[in-house]
Amino acid sequence: MKLIASLFVAGLVGPALLSVSSRSRALVDSNMGNPDGTAVMMSVNKTPLQLPLVEPRIEVSKSKRELVLYSSGKIVRKYRVGLGSNPKNDKTRQGDGCTPEGEFYVCSKNPKSSYYLSLGLSYPNEEDAERGLRDKLISKAQRDQIVQAIRRKSCPPWNTRLGGEVFIHGNGSSSDWTLGCVALDNENIKELFGVIPKGTLVKIKP
Repeated sequence: MKLIASLFVAGLVGPALLSVSSRSRALVDSNMGNPDGTAVMMSVNKTPLQLPLVEPRIEVSKSKRELVLYSSGKIVRKYRVGLGSNPKNDKTRQGDGCTPEGEFYVCSKNPKSSYYLSLGLSYPNEEDAERGLRDKLISKAQRDQIVQAIRRKSCPPWNTRLGGEVFIHGNGSSSDWTLGCVALDNENIKELFGVIPKGTLVKIKP
């Protein structure tokens, strides 16, 4: 864009080309969720990670289709993501195609995932369990099993009507194609998988 602007000043391109290029740049940036999204993401991701990460945590913004990795409270990586086929709503039950919202943690790591690599998330959490009991989707015994698993920092039961097996995994971020998981490009999940330990906090926002 700077090159085209310079050529315009020099009289080597017309205002039409300058206008088209400006609109294209604005479209790309708006898709990244902020005015300079592409540039910021590229800049952050070029910086080598300082390992081991210190108090790592993950935030996923569904509206921005973005996963942000923090270390020592600072942003160290930003990745584009794909979501469930029903991406706007919060997950409430098995088969709804929604990506859950709330606070979770990485409860499992699978290096032999069908989706390249995967990090299992602790959905359903305690809040989901209470809602499920209130809405008569699960029994009190199932609610108690979920709560106990969460308090042990293990994976909760994934076989109730609330659904489960929600992962951060690979196989591409270009569309919302999953059953409710968070999908990254393979090169990005490879990097993330290698530096994230079990127990890492994951917050998924609308």
